[in-house]
Amino acid sequence: MSASAALEVFHAAALVHDDLIDNSDTRRGAPSAHRVFESRHADSAWAGSAPDYGRATAVLLGDLLLGWSDELLDDGLAALPTQAARAARLEFNRMRTEVTVGQYLDILEERAWVAMPDDAQRERAERVVVFKSAKYSIEAPLVIGGAIAGGSPAELDALRAFGLPLGIAFQLRDDLLGVYGDPSVTGKPAGDDLREGKRTVLVAIARERLSSPERQLLDDLLGDPDLDEEQVRSLQQALRDCGAVDEVERIIAMRTEEANRALEAAKLDRDASIALADLAGAVTRRVS
Repeated sequence: MSASAALEVFHAAALVHDDLIDNSDTRRGAPSAHRVFESRHADSAWAGSAPDYGRATAVLLGDLLLGWSDELLDDGLAALPTQAARAARLEFNRMRTEVTVGQYLDILEERAWVAMPDDAQRERAERVVVFKSAKYSIEAPLVIGGAIAGGSPAELDALRAFGLPLGIAFQLRDDLLGVYGDPSVTGKPAGDDLREGKRTVLVAIARERLSSPERQLLDDLLGDPDLDEEQVRSLQQALRDCGAVDEVERIIAMRTEEANRALEAAKLDRDASIALADLAGAVTRRVS
């Protein structure tokens, strides 16, 4: 339970920092953390800049949550055999490093794409998916749980083989929801990723398929925080018409099948296998 709580708090820390970096106004239908603190400052008529206060306080909140996640994990591992505790701790440490690097890669691609060859952008977007999301969302939590349970190296490898492709499918679904999701369900404005300028796999595929004038229009509009509804709809339609959405759906199905094949080949407990198969369906068919 403590280890599960540690992962939940770690994920919350990542989201607080992610919303701050992306300048996002909402998270799960409510104001993001830095906006909450910004509003508190403005409503209280305190001295100085409300946005500066909101940003600074969100940085500290994210850092505090990271520290708490470590404390929770240590509390949970204290009662375990040394080998299991060490394996779980090493995986947690690796996850923390990978998601931080992944967040940097995401920031990098939003800015460096203009200097990168067009034929390299899909591969670079896929790398962001792996390190920013797939590993810490699905793969690492599964392996940490397996390590806590005393899983063998073969069992932990099986969880990796299942978790990584499923994590990729999970994030690709998230990318589609960031463009086409229902705001009343996702808790985010429609087309939010378009306004934030996310250089996703979806966008990389579209750039491969669009004509030169269409690609230029996409590049000009993507990342404009003031996109109106008509411009958002225009971009959504362009992504559909060039086949990028269908291609991402195909990749999601392919990665999900890869995960299911790995699960079938793994020699895991029957109840665990059933639960993991249910997980695969839930994270790839979700609407929020």
